[in-house]
Amino acid sequence: MKFEKLNENKIRITLSIRDLEEKDIDFHDFMSNSIESQDLFLDMLEEAEEKVGFKTRDCKVKIEALAMTENDFVLTITRIVPEGNKKTLYATPKKKPKIKRKVNSVNEACLIYKFNSFDDYCNFIEYMTRNPLMDSAKVAGNICLYTYNNGYYLVLSDINTEYKNITGFFTAITEFAVYVPEPDLYVHRIYESGTLFIKNNAFKKSFNYFLKK
Repeated sequence: MKFEKLNENKIRITLSIRDLEEKDIDFHDFMSNSIESQDLFLDMLEEAEEKVGFKTRDCKVKIEALAMTENDFVLTITRIVPEGNKKTLYATPKKKPKIKRKVNSVNEACLIYKFNSFDDYCNFIEYMTRNPLMDSAKVAGNICLYTYNNGYYLVLSDINTEYKNITGFFTAITEFAVYVPEPDLYVHRIYESGTLFIKNNAFKKSFNYFLKK
C-alpha cells in the first residue's frame, strides 16, 4: 500500500489485491461498501495520518477510484474542510477498528453478480464496449446470465486470475450490479429455480449484439 500526499487536502493511495488479502478482505466486498471495506478505509485514513500527515478528523472526504491493469487500483481522497467545528460521519475514530471476519478470495471458482434489470446488464455491456474491457470474455471459463426472482444474475465460473484487466473488470461491474455473497451456495438455487437467459459465453454474444447495432 502506497501513500502519496498531492497537496494539503488531497492524497493518493495505491492499493493491490494482495493488500486486501493480507487484511482478509475480499475485493468484491471492498468495492461494494461492506462493513469490512468501511473498516479498512478507516484504517487507511489513520495510516495516512501517520505516514504523510493527512488528517481527516472532523472532515468530510471525497473518494475517487481508478482501476489499473496490473491488479492495482488507486484511491484519490480529497479532504473537504468543514465550516466551524461541524462533526461528520467521516470523522476518524480515536481507536483503530480491527477487521476480524474472514471472507472469500478473488480466486474462488464461482462469482455471482445481480443486476436489478436487464437494462442494467445492457448498460454494463455497452460500457465495456466503449472501454478497454472488450476482452473481458476471458475473465472466466463460463459466463452465463440467469433470471431469478425478477433479477438478472451473472454467473462466472472458472475465474481466470491471469486475466490482465481483472481489476478493471470487477471495478466496473460493481457500478452496475451487486456482488452476491457465498456464491457457491447461492448458485445451486439459481440453477434449480432460475431460468437460463444467455448461455455461455454471455459476454461474447452480448458484445456481438451491441457491435452490430
